[in-house]
Amino acid sequence: MQRSIRYGGVEIGFTIRFMTGGRRRVAINVLPNGDVCVDAPDFATPDDVVAAVRRRARWVWQQLEACTVRQRLVLPRHYVSGESHFYLGRRHVLKVFVDATRPPSVRLWHGKLEVVSSRHAPEEVAALLDRWYRERASEYLSRLIEEMTADIRWLNAPPAFRLLRMKTQWGSCSPTGTLILNPDLVKVPRPCVEYVIAHELCHLREHNHSVSYFKLLSALMPDWAKRKAELDVLAELALNR
Repeated sequence: MQRSIRYGGVEIGFTIRFMTGGRRRVAINVLPNGDVCVDAPDFATPDDVVAAVRRRARWVWQQLEACTVRQRLVLPRHYVSGESHFYLGRRHVLKVFVDATRPPSVRLWHGKLEVVSSRHAPEEVAALLDRWYRERASEYLSRLIEEMTADIRWLNAPPAFRLLRMKTQWGSCSPTGTLILNPDLVKVPRPCVEYVIAHELCHLREHNHSVSYFKLLSALMPDWAKRKAELDVLAELALNR
């Protein structure tokens, strides 16, 4: 359900999601891309939710302004030597070698991401990097899921997962219990990746963002809010393509 409010001369649009499972309060979420999502208890009316957002309009506006500032600092990718690209939370300088006699490849070497391309074509470099990130993500996320689920008593085995590049999401959980994770997670620090995995693991038991869900998440990862805040700051840079 879509609704909007006005704050000063600005119209703030938001999506309302009515949640079951014991949620008692309205939760306002400003996503890294500037979308505003509001989770509300199923007994609330749309007018109740709009009133709650209006009471926090200044905070929402401040978060949207911060998103705008961060987005201005993100330069478009050209996939040429000298650009910075992230891997495991660290910046690495891109070095492109054009050599038609060598097979196309990517490697991380002495702090640089070295790409061998058959021609001067940014789209080919981008495709090679995408494939490299996806391969690294498959290995890395599989290992982390196994480590993180080893001591979770309410899980019988590590869940299946698949990779899906998403513009605004880091992960989700399918109705069948498969974790869907963004391969760009391999670009951010490990604590942030662990938060996303923990977030989705908890959805295997609690299928919404109820009070019970957040109790479960806090028990599994007490500092999840700090990790989420760090991930939100990095989102524009890590998802920039």
